[in-house]
Amino acid sequence: MPLQIDTSAMAAIIAAAQEAAPAEACGILLGSGSHIEQAVRTTNVAQDPLRHFEIDPAALIAAHKAARAGGPEVLGYFHSHPNGLARPSTTDASSAAHDGKIWAIAAPLSDGQRDKPWAITCWHDGPNGFEALSYAIIAG
Repeated sequence: MPLQIDTSAMAAIIAAAQEAAPAEACGILLGSGSHIEQAVRTTNVAQDPLRHFEIDPAALIAAHKAARAGGPEVLGYFHSHPNGLARPSTTDASSAAHDGKIWAIAAPLSDGQRDKPWAITCWHDGPNGFEALSYAIIAG
């Protein structure tokens, strides 16, 4: 089954990216199986958030604890490239855990235009690096 993303999760990724620009936004993708139901923005704790992202470890730990208690699974992560492309960067590739999680990356379609339409691509962080994922947006 292809990846499914609720419209509300897509809207949350785009809103986080637009609000954070020119810094990178980041967050956690929650759901079950191959269905992303929520995108939860977290604080970007990177030393240089204009060029990098690092999800707040406390938020990530809380999401995993909630999943173990019966909440939605941590399916992956999202971040933005406000001045780049909606694909993994060299930095993304070198810092990836290769843990099978989904990465969603948002970037504006018009260079540097934070309020313009944004593209979102999804990737599987597999043992051999990133592989592009197709997805369907569903009501939710």
